[in-house]
Amino acid sequence: MSVLTATTLAKSYKGRQVVKNVSLSVEAGSIVGLLGPNGAGKTTTLRMLSTALNPDDGQIKINGIDVVKKPLEARKKIGFLSGSTGLYGRLTAKENIEYFARLHGMNKQAVKTRCEELFDMLDMHSFLDKRAEHLSTGMKQKTNIARAVVHHPEVIVLDEPTTGLDIMTTQTVISFIQSIKAQGTPVIFSTHHLDEVELLCERVSVIDKGITCFDGTISEFKERGRSDVLNNAFLTILKEQQGV
Repeated sequence: MSVLTATTLAKSYKGRQVVKNVSLSVEAGSIVGLLGPNGAGKTTTLRMLSTALNPDDGQIKINGIDVVKKPLEARKKIGFLSGSTGLYGRLTAKENIEYFARLHGMNKQAVKTRCEELFDMLDMHSFLDKRAEHLSTGMKQKTNIARAVVHHPEVIVLDEPTTGLDIMTTQTVISFIQSIKAQGTPVIFSTHHLDEVELLCERVSVIDKGITCFDGTISEFKERGRSDVLNNAFLTILKEQQGV
């Protein structure tokens, strides 16, 4: 059963159509990797899924809720990590997360329990009391991820969650995504790292020039790309889409 479905999405900026025809779905307990070259429309698509942008055309539903018609209701069901989201610099890592938990209406005990769980899962105890403006890139990313999921969302949307991270922090983030999956929460994330897709995903969706050119399982992806090596399969699918 699909938790999130997007159908024929389109979005333009200043007369230029960035997303032309994107459709995808995320099933309960699954992880979907969103792939595409730079400028393909991945971030715009994820921002539409998260309610940060309204599509010009198409439909998005999360567990039956129309995201465009009922954005406030839908937003409660989504955990969104944007590549450009900032933290409140004068608040500590812990204070940032607790603040957003309270914005979601969580009571004091629920905030305490959930935060302790996330601090363990993301290995955050060493920097919880540091102000955000003094955190390293990896520390900030862990804090951003915890903030995005503190309210137990029904679906999680991550925009390149491991970009710019060192190997150890990347592994922590990957382990966290696996833990989220084990709890039954579906995840869609964009990445340029095909090894992450191989490790984490059941399904892949590929966007090129604002158009979905593949949406299916990993095995279907390899079959369509005529290779068991994901990088090769990805390049083959893009070349076919571009008529090369």
